Amino acid sequence: MFRKLTLLAAAGMLAASPALAADKVKIGFVTTITTPAGVIGKDMVDAVNLAMEDIGGKMGGLPVELIVEDDGFKPAIGKQKTDKLVKQDDVDFVAGFIWSHVLLASRKSALDAGKFLISANAGPSQIAGELCHENFFSTSWQNDQTPMAMGEVLNQKGVKSLYVMAPNYAAGKNMVAGVERTFKGKIVGKDLTKWGKDAQLDFSAELAKAKASGAEGIFVFYPGKAGGAFIKQYEQAGLQGQIPLYSVFTVDSIALPKLQGAGMKGVLGSTMTQFWAPDLDNAQNKKFVSGFKKKYGRYPSFYAAQSYDSIFLIKSAVEAVGGDLANMDGMRAAMASAKFPSVRGAFSYGNNHFPVQNFYSREVVVDSDGVWTTAVRDVVLKDHQDVYAKDCKM
Repeated sequence: MFRKLTLLAAAGMLAASPALAADKVKIGFVTTITTPAGVIGKDMVDAVNLAMEDIGGKMGGLPVELIVEDDGFKPAIGKQKTDKLVKQDDVDFVAGFIWSHVLLASRKSALDAGKFLISANAGPSQIAGELCHENFFSTSWQNDQTPMAMGEVLNQKGVKSLYVMAPNYAAGKNMVAGVERTFKGKIVGKDLTKWGKDAQLDFSAELAKAKASGAEGIFVFYPGKAGGAFIKQYEQAGLQGQIPLYSVFTVDSIALPKLQGAGMKGVLGSTMTQFWAPDLDNAQNKKFVSGFKKKYGRYPSFYAAQSYDSIFLIKSAVEAVGGDLANMDGMRAAMASAKFPSVRGAFSYGNNHFPVQNFYSREVVVDSDGVWTTAVRDVVLKDHQDVYAKDCKM
């Protein structure tokens, strides 16, 4: 009987004792590394590695282990890699995600496992609205917001008719919906082109239709390799000077070096909208841009900026709880406060954990070293919250 009571007491002591403290912070980062779209993933990973150096590889006194996984530009693979991160690697945070359809396929794997999920790019309307979750945070934007800002730019410029082109997937549809939501003129033509591993890269037929439409402007969303292909064909079709180009997530620091190398001057002076630019005047952005250029010899893209922010968001959560990774409530509250140093400057989180932030018009310019880049021109939307937040029940 005495032995039995002793064993029971020991078991009770074990049950009552606190969980062993974590010895490291584990972050899984899912992005596209292979396929032509890997150029975006490389920019994101480079930014995360720079952030890791800038924080000394530690958060809240704990060393940080970063595990990068390649989603291969496919939702099924993205889900598999997320499953691996939460089940096999037992990470504390899952971050990354370029593509909306990959994030949508992976979200349940991370959130059902009780992990924090942080999108460093994708912002599908579903997750901003009815699929919002207390453990999901974005360090980017909701897909509709940037093209909504572009719609306002078009109105300010007096554009009355527009031809619209975008890839046929979740984000592409959100981009089109966004510009249609604010643009007051007439959409005279619309093409949603094939996307994915075998994405359409020949736009000659669509450009011919745009030219024949009589549109006063052409709006496009083509990230990665597709963006460069579109710009080249836009110039070859003789549309420069005929139909002004307005874009989102197409002309960026990834595409511009290639466009400059090819001498495609048609992109100079073109307008895009975004929440961030390399010349935003705040201390964190100056540190990020100068550090990135010094380490990698090029301007960072907005993909890089958002990824850099994701590490500092996580750091703010871990430090708020003194490294106690079991304190999910404390970490969640810290992230929701958005008090971390961001490359965009001060902002807040909405009820759906998407940023409430400024959006700017940006112009392609030549810097003092002769390098093509983008510069802020005006604030188009101030402290803007996405329209789907009303559908979030948090």
